[in-house]
Amino acid sequence: MEWDSIPWMLILPLLIIQLLLVVVAVIDLVRVKNTNGPKWMWALIIIFINIIGPVIYFIVGRRNE
Repeated sequence: MEWDSIPWMLILPLLIIQLLLVVVAVIDLVRVKNTNGPKWMWALIIIFINIIGPVIYFIVGRRNE
């Protein structure tokens, strides 16, 4: 597979969105005091589950007080 055949104009926005979601979720995880579950588990979910991991954290992991 050659690098020229990869449709970068389609993939680049997804990579940028993924990176932004991960960065914002990790920053929020560090700043928030309580989460629904251990913080280490949420860090692994955010980092290793692409795009969906940060979304799951924001929907389920954050504790609204």
